Amino acid sequence: MPHIRPIETVESALRASDAGMRDVDNAALHGVAVKTIRRWRRLYQRRGLPRGQTHTSSRCPRCDDAHLDGGAYAELLGWYLGDGHISRGRRDVYNLHVANDRRYAQDNARLQVIMARVKPGGRPHTRLVPGCVITTISWKHWPCLFPQHGPGRKHDRPIVLEDWQRAVVEAHPGPFLRGLFHSDGCRANNWTQKLVAGELKRYDYPRWQFTNNSADIRELCCWALDLVEVPWRQSSWKTISVSTRTGVARLDALIGVKA
Repeated sequence: MPHIRPIETVESALRASDAGMRDVDNAALHGVAVKTIRRWRRLYQRRGLPRGQTHTSSRCPRCDDAHLDGGAYAELLGWYLGDGHISRGRRDVYNLHVANDRRYAQDNARLQVIMARVKPGGRPHTRLVPGCVITTISWKHWPCLFPQHGPGRKHDRPIVLEDWQRAVVEAHPGPFLRGLFHSDGCRANNWTQKLVAGELKRYDYPRWQFTNNSADIRELCCWALDLVEVPWRQSSWKTISVSTRTGVARLDALIGVKA
């Protein structure tokens, strides 16, 4: 069924809802019924359906053999393993949430892009919490694409990729590493001192670090680094470091800086 109201009205009402406006005030502002606002929020915010004239469910790459954008999926998988989780909504619709520091505006914008590439026609939305942006997109098929979903924290349960997921990462290791390091990693400057000709000199150098409490996820990070021939070491029980000059340069080229 086509919208009776112009799409501009729908977009404006959803922006007001995202900003925290009450449904009753939103309805009065846009000249529609409260139940209409609630229906728009249900369709577009919770279910993630495309805003427009018709609504068709996105076909699932696992259930329906639909096309999967491998690069976007590999990166989203990295984000999910780092700072993502899936919640169950109404009518068996699942919500994929990824939390990220609000300082990194480009990364937060990119998250919406790759989510929409994995679910064509999907409309991710964001909400702000103190110091953080949570990007969310809804779909019935998120558990199909992220079979690692389950109750409890990821570091308290096994995280093992299925064969088809490993094949995607093997084809797109750079995007997978980008998701991991941009979610649970950092690029920092380190320094050391060496005695040269009897004089103590300081040397500064950059390094990448990936920190995660899950041994399984750290192992996946190391596996992907091996795929792209980036040397790494475990600098603490939960931290993987890339600190050689060639390794840092290689990783810089593959994943870019957090921004």
